[in-house]
Amino acid sequence: MTITSPAGATAAPAAGPIIDRTGVYEMTNEQYHADPVPGGSLSSTGARRLLAPSCPALFQHERTHGQAPRRTFDFGTAAHMQVLGVGPEIVKVKADNYRTAKAQAERDEARLRGAVPLLPAEWAQVQAMAAAIRQHPVASRLFAPGSGLPEQSLFWVDQATGVWRRCRPDWLPYPTGGRLIVPDYKTTVSADPRSIEKSVYDYGYYQQDPWYVDGIRAVLGVEDVVMVFVCQEKTAPYLINVVQLDPLAIRVGRRRNREALAVYQQCTASGQWPGYSDRVEVVSLPAWAEKQENQK
Repeated sequence: MTITSPAGATAAPAAGPIIDRTGVYEMTNEQYHADPVPGGSLSSTGARRLLAPSCPALFQHERTHGQAPRRTFDFGTAAHMQVLGVGPEIVKVKADNYRTAKAQAERDEARLRGAVPLLPAEWAQVQAMAAAIRQHPVASRLFAPGSGLPEQSLFWVDQATGVWRRCRPDWLPYPTGGRLIVPDYKTTVSADPRSIEKSVYDYGYYQQDPWYVDGIRAVLGVEDVVMVFVCQEKTAPYLINVVQLDPLAIRVGRRRNREALAVYQQCTASGQWPGYSDRVEVVSLPAWAEKQENQK
Protein backbone atom coordinates (compact mmCIF):
# COMPACT_ATOMS: atom_id res chain seq x y z
CA MET A 1 0.00 0.00 0.00
CA THR A 2 1.20 3.49 -0.87
CA ILE A 3 -0.15 6.65 0.74
CA THR A 4 -0.55 9.48 -1.76
CA SER A 5 -0.47 13.15 -0.85
CA PRO A 6 0.01 16.40 -2.77
CA ALA A 7 3.70 17.01 -3.34
CA GLY A 8 5.21 18.78 -0.35
CA ALA A 9 2.07 18.38 1.78
CA THR A 10 2.42 18.26 5.54
CA ALA A 11 0.23 18.69 8.60
CA ALA A 12 -0.82 22.27 9.30
CA PRO A 13 1.32 23.79 12.07
CA ALA A 14 -0.22 24.85 15.36
CA ALA A 15 -0.43 28.58 16.02
CA GLY A 16 3.12 29.72 16.56
CA PRO A 17 6.28 30.64 14.67
CA ILE A 18 6.78 29.96 10.97
CA ILE A 19 10.37 28.86 10.45
CA ASP A 20 12.17 29.90 7.28
CA ARG A 21 15.67 30.56 8.63
CA THR A 22 18.32 28.41 10.24
CA GLY A 23 18.43 28.97 13.98
CA VAL A 24 17.51 28.05 17.53
CA TYR A 25 13.89 28.77 18.42
CA GLU A 26 11.80 28.81 21.59
CA MET A 27 8.46 27.07 21.10
CA THR A 28 6.16 24.56 22.74
CA ASN A 29 6.50 20.85 22.21
CA GLU A 30 3.18 20.87 20.31
CA GLN A 31 4.38 23.62 17.95
CA TYR A 32 7.61 21.74 17.30
CA HIS A 33 5.89 18.45 16.50
CA ALA A 34 3.31 20.21 14.31
CA ASP A 35 6.30 21.22 12.16
CA PRO A 36 6.40 25.01 11.68
CA VAL A 37 8.46 24.83 8.46
CA PRO A 38 6.35 25.63 5.37
CA GLY A 39 6.51 22.58 3.13
CA GLY A 40 7.70 20.36 5.98
CA SER A 41 10.92 19.32 7.69
CA LEU A 42 12.39 16.04 8.88
CA SER A 43 13.18 15.20 12.50
CA SER A 44 15.40 12.44 13.83
CA THR A 45 12.33 10.45 14.89
CA GLY A 46 10.85 10.90 11.42
CA ALA A 47 14.08 9.76 9.78
CA ARG A 48 13.98 6.55 11.78
CA ARG A 49 10.30 6.05 10.95
CA LEU A 50 10.97 6.28 7.21
CA LEU A 51 13.32 3.30 7.16
CA ALA A 52 12.84 -0.44 7.79
CA PRO A 53 11.50 -1.97 9.93
CA SER A 54 9.05 0.93 9.46
CA CYS A 55 8.19 2.51 6.08
CA PRO A 56 7.30 5.88 4.49
CA ALA A 57 3.55 5.16 4.63
CA LEU A 58 3.65 4.86 8.43
CA PHE A 59 5.76 8.00 8.68
CA GLN A 60 3.27 9.98 6.58
CA HIS A 61 0.24 8.63 8.47
CA GLU A 62 1.69 9.57 11.85
CA ARG A 63 2.82 12.97 10.56
CA THR A 64 -0.74 13.68 9.43
CA HIS A 65 -2.71 12.07 12.27
CA GLY A 66 -0.27 11.96 15.20
CA GLN A 67 0.30 9.02 17.53
CA ALA A 68 -2.27 7.62 19.93
CA PRO A 69 -1.64 8.52 23.60
CA ARG A 70 0.11 5.83 25.64
CA ARG A 71 0.91 5.55 29.34
CA THR A 72 4.57 5.00 28.54
CA PHE A 73 4.57 8.37 26.74
CA ASP A 74 2.86 10.01 29.73
CA PHE A 75 5.42 8.61 32.15
CA GLY A 76 8.40 9.51 29.98
CA THR A 77 7.12 13.06 29.46
CA ALA A 78 6.56 13.53 33.20
CA ALA A 79 10.02 12.19 34.04
CA HIS A 80 11.58 14.58 31.51
CA MET A 81 9.66 17.46 33.04
CA GLN A 82 10.94 16.72 36.53
CA VAL A 83 14.54 16.40 35.34
CA LEU A 84 14.57 19.33 32.88
CA GLY A 85 12.24 21.66 34.75
CA VAL A 86 9.96 22.38 31.77
CA GLY A 87 7.06 20.64 30.14
CA PRO A 88 3.29 20.34 30.10
CA GLU A 89 0.98 20.46 33.10
CA ILE A 90 0.95 17.35 35.28
CA VAL A 91 -2.46 16.19 36.46
CA LYS A 92 -2.48 13.82 39.41
CA VAL A 93 -5.41 11.43 38.98
CA LYS A 94 -6.72 10.43 42.40
CA ALA A 95 -6.98 6.70 41.83
CA ASP A 96 -4.91 3.56 42.21
CA ASN A 97 -5.45 2.58 38.57
CA TYR A 98 -7.50 3.41 35.50
CA ARG A 99 -10.08 0.67 35.87
CA THR A 100 -12.91 2.99 36.92
CA ALA A 101 -14.85 5.22 34.57
CA LYS A 102 -14.08 8.26 36.75
CA ALA A 103 -10.32 7.70 36.57
CA GLN A 104 -10.48 7.12 32.82
CA ALA A 105 -12.48 10.33 32.36
CA GLU A 106 -9.91 12.34 34.36
CA ARG A 107 -7.09 10.83 32.31
CA ASP A 108 -8.80 11.53 28.98
CA GLU A 109 -9.75 15.09 29.97
CA ALA A 110 -6.15 15.84 30.94
CA ARG A 111 -4.82 14.55 27.64
CA LEU A 112 -7.44 16.49 25.73
CA ARG A 113 -6.10 19.80 27.04
CA GLY A 114 -2.47 18.82 26.54
CA ALA A 115 -1.70 17.86 30.14
CA VAL A 116 -0.05 14.64 31.31
CA PRO A 117 -2.10 12.39 33.63
CA LEU A 118 -0.28 10.44 36.35
CA LEU A 119 -1.46 8.13 39.08
CA PRO A 120 -0.18 8.95 42.60
CA ALA A 121 2.35 6.10 42.51
CA GLU A 122 3.67 7.31 39.16
CA TRP A 123 3.97 10.87 40.49
CA ALA A 124 6.06 9.66 43.43
CA GLN A 125 8.13 7.61 41.03
CA VAL A 126 9.11 10.50 38.75
CA GLN A 127 9.88 12.68 41.77
CA ALA A 128 12.26 10.03 43.09
CA MET A 129 13.87 9.65 39.68
CA ALA A 130 14.57 13.38 39.43
CA ALA A 131 16.07 13.32 42.92
CA ALA A 132 18.39 10.49 41.89
CA ILE A 133 19.53 12.49 38.85
CA ARG A 134 20.39 15.45 41.08
CA GLN A 135 22.50 13.17 43.29
CA HIS A 136 24.42 11.50 40.46
CA PRO A 137 27.96 12.94 40.08
CA VAL A 138 27.86 13.10 36.25
CA ALA A 139 24.16 13.46 35.40
CA SER A 140 23.70 16.30 37.89
CA ARG A 141 26.45 18.32 36.19
CA LEU A 142 25.11 17.63 32.69
CA PHE A 143 21.71 19.07 33.61
CA ALA A 144 22.96 21.69 36.06
CA PRO A 145 20.71 24.77 36.23
CA GLY A 146 22.39 27.74 34.54
CA SER A 147 24.59 25.56 32.32
CA GLY A 148 22.20 25.57 29.37
CA LEU A 149 18.58 25.64 28.24
CA PRO A 150 16.05 22.79 28.05
CA GLU A 151 14.13 21.77 24.94
CA GLN A 152 15.34 24.31 22.41
CA SER A 153 14.27 23.70 18.80
CA LEU A 154 16.94 23.75 16.08
CA PHE A 155 16.14 24.11 12.37
CA TRP A 156 18.57 23.98 9.45
CA VAL A 157 18.79 23.07 5.76
CA ASP A 158 20.65 19.92 4.74
CA GLN A 159 23.25 21.05 2.20
CA ALA A 160 23.31 17.78 0.25
CA THR A 161 19.55 17.45 -0.33
CA GLY A 162 18.03 20.86 0.40
CA VAL A 163 15.75 19.20 2.94
CA TRP A 164 14.86 21.15 6.08
CA ARG A 165 15.94 19.26 9.20
CA ARG A 166 15.04 19.81 12.82
CA CYS A 167 15.87 18.51 16.30
CA ARG A 168 14.93 19.34 19.88
CA PRO A 169 17.70 18.46 22.36
CA ASP A 170 16.61 17.76 25.92
CA TRP A 171 19.35 20.12 27.07
CA LEU A 172 21.39 22.56 24.99
CA PRO A 173 24.50 23.65 26.92
CA TYR A 174 25.82 27.15 26.55
CA PRO A 175 28.92 27.13 24.29
CA THR A 176 32.04 27.73 26.35
CA GLY A 177 34.69 27.58 23.65
CA GLY A 178 35.61 23.97 24.43
CA ARG A 179 33.91 20.65 23.75
CA LEU A 180 30.12 20.85 23.88
CA ILE A 181 28.67 17.83 25.69
CA VAL A 182 24.96 17.47 24.88
CA PRO A 183 22.98 15.13 27.18
CA ASP A 184 19.79 13.29 26.23
CA TYR A 185 17.64 11.77 28.97
CA LYS A 186 16.21 8.27 28.52
CA THR A 187 14.05 6.26 30.90
CA THR A 188 14.50 2.52 30.65
CA VAL A 189 13.70 -0.80 32.28
CA SER A 190 17.38 -1.61 32.71
CA ALA A 191 20.42 0.67 32.49
CA ASP A 192 23.00 -2.09 32.42
CA PRO A 193 25.37 -1.80 29.41
CA ARG A 194 24.02 -4.79 27.47
CA SER A 195 20.43 -3.60 27.79
CA ILE A 196 21.46 -0.11 26.71
CA GLU A 197 23.21 -1.55 23.64
CA LYS A 198 19.95 -3.23 22.65
CA SER A 199 17.97 0.00 23.20
CA VAL A 200 20.50 1.97 21.14
CA TYR A 201 19.75 -0.34 18.22
CA ASP A 202 16.03 -0.96 18.77
CA TYR A 203 15.10 2.70 19.24
CA GLY A 204 17.61 4.16 16.80
CA TYR A 205 19.67 6.18 19.27
CA TYR A 206 22.65 5.57 16.98
CA GLN A 207 20.80 7.70 14.39
CA GLN A 208 19.68 10.31 16.89
CA ASP A 209 23.26 11.00 18.00
CA PRO A 210 24.72 12.14 14.63
CA TRP A 211 21.44 13.86 13.69
CA TYR A 212 21.62 16.13 16.76
CA VAL A 213 25.35 16.67 16.37
CA ASP A 214 24.81 17.71 12.73
CA GLY A 215 22.13 20.16 13.85
CA ILE A 216 24.22 21.77 16.55
CA ARG A 217 27.18 22.12 14.19
CA ALA A 218 25.02 23.67 11.47
CA VAL A 219 23.10 26.03 13.75
CA LEU A 220 25.64 27.01 16.41
CA GLY A 221 28.80 26.61 14.37
CA VAL A 222 30.40 24.48 17.09
CA GLU A 223 32.48 21.65 15.63
CA ASP A 224 33.56 19.78 18.76
CA VAL A 225 30.21 18.30 19.83
CA VAL A 226 29.67 15.06 21.74
CA MET A 227 26.32 13.55 22.65
CA VAL A 228 25.78 11.37 25.73
CA PHE A 229 22.71 9.44 26.81
CA VAL A 230 21.65 9.61 30.44
CA CYS A 231 19.81 6.33 30.93
CA GLN A 232 17.79 5.88 34.11
CA GLU A 233 15.85 2.88 35.36
CA LYS A 234 12.17 3.41 36.16
CA THR A 235 12.19 1.35 39.35
CA ALA A 236 13.96 1.94 42.67
CA PRO A 237 16.75 2.65 43.29
CA TYR A 238 16.47 4.42 39.90
CA LEU A 239 20.00 3.60 38.78
CA ILE A 240 21.68 5.78 36.16
CA ASN A 241 24.18 5.02 33.44
CA VAL A 242 25.66 7.78 31.28
CA VAL A 243 26.90 6.42 27.95
CA GLN A 244 28.59 7.67 24.80
CA LEU A 245 28.30 5.79 21.50
CA ASP A 246 31.41 4.46 19.83
CA PRO A 247 32.57 5.70 16.39
CA LEU A 248 31.18 2.66 14.53
CA ALA A 249 27.66 3.16 15.90
CA ILE A 250 27.77 6.84 14.96
CA ARG A 251 29.08 6.07 11.48
CA VAL A 252 26.29 3.56 10.86
CA GLY A 253 23.74 6.03 12.22
CA ARG A 254 24.96 8.82 9.97
CA ARG A 255 24.74 6.51 6.93
CA ARG A 256 21.15 5.59 7.86
CA ASN A 257 20.32 9.27 8.25
CA ARG A 258 21.59 10.00 4.73
CA GLU A 259 19.40 7.18 3.44
CA ALA A 260 16.36 8.59 5.26
CA LEU A 261 16.98 12.09 3.87
CA ALA A 262 17.10 10.68 0.34
CA VAL A 263 13.85 8.76 0.88
CA TYR A 264 12.16 11.84 2.34
CA GLN A 265 13.32 14.00 -0.56
CA GLN A 266 12.02 11.50 -3.10
CA CYS A 267 8.66 10.94 -1.37
CA THR A 268 8.08 14.65 -0.87
CA ALA A 269 8.78 15.38 -4.53
CA SER A 270 6.56 12.56 -5.81
CA GLY A 271 3.80 12.70 -3.19
CA GLN A 272 4.08 8.90 -2.93
CA TRP A 273 4.74 7.33 0.48
CA PRO A 274 5.24 3.56 -0.05
CA GLY A 275 4.29 0.88 2.46
CA TYR A 276 6.31 -2.25 3.16
CA SER A 277 5.86 -3.68 -0.32
CA ASP A 278 3.38 -3.85 -3.22
CA ARG A 279 4.40 -7.37 -4.25
CA VAL A 280 4.61 -10.85 -2.78
CA GLU A 281 7.74 -11.10 -0.65
CA VAL A 282 9.60 -14.28 0.32
CA VAL A 283 10.45 -14.44 4.03
CA SER A 284 12.63 -16.85 5.99
CA LEU A 285 12.74 -18.00 9.56
CA PRO A 286 14.66 -15.71 11.91
CA ALA A 287 18.39 -16.49 11.95
CA TRP A 288 18.18 -17.74 15.53
CA ALA A 289 15.36 -20.15 14.62
CA GLU A 290 17.25 -21.52 11.61
CA LYS A 291 20.29 -22.11 13.79
CA GLN A 292 18.18 -23.83 16.43
CA GLU A 293 16.52 -26.12 13.86
CA ASN A 294 19.83 -27.01 12.18
CA GLN A 295 21.22 -28.16 15.52
CA LYS A 296 18.47 -30.80 15.97
